[in-house]
Amino acid sequence: MRIHALPQDVVTRAREAAGRDEHHERVAEAAGSPLRCCLRKAREGEPLVLFRYSPTAGRGPYEEVGPVFVHAEPCGGPDGGLPVELSRAPRVLRAYTAHGRIHDGVLAQPETLERDLADLLAHPEVVEVQVRSLSHGCFLFAVTGD
Repeated sequence: MRIHALPQDVVTRAREAAGRDEHHERVAEAAGSPLRCCLRKAREGEPLVLFRYSPTAGRGPYEEVGPVFVHAEPCGGPDGGLPVELSRAPRVLRAYTAHGRIHDGVLAQPETLERDLADLLAHPEVVEVQVRSLSHGCFLFAVTGD
C-alpha cells in the first residue's frame, strides 16, 4: 500500500499563486486543519495556503473539486505509512477504477482503516482509493496498491 500526499508540483503552484487569484488564499492560522502536503494537522501559528483541488482519480461526472490546506512554505512532506493524525477519526473511502469511475465506497473506522483500504485495493479494477473526511467530505489523501 502506498500513501500519496498532494503532488509536489501542485503544492508549489498553490504556494506561488497564493494571494494572486481568487482560488488561492493565504491563511494566517488554522490550527488543526488537515495539511495535504505533509499529511498531518496544522500547528498553531503555521502559515497556510487554502486552495481548491480536484483529485486525479475521479473523472467526468465523478470529478470533484474541494478546498485543501498546505503549508505556505516548503515542509518535509509526509513521514510515510498511514498518516496517524489524519487516521484518528472515521473516514469515507472511495475506490476508483482506471477510467475514473467509482468502484465502491466504505465508511471506515480508525481501527479498520488499514484493513478496509487493503480490501478495496484487492479488487483488480481498483487503481486508487481516496481517503476523505466524514464530516465535510474533503479529500485528505490517496492510496494505491503500488
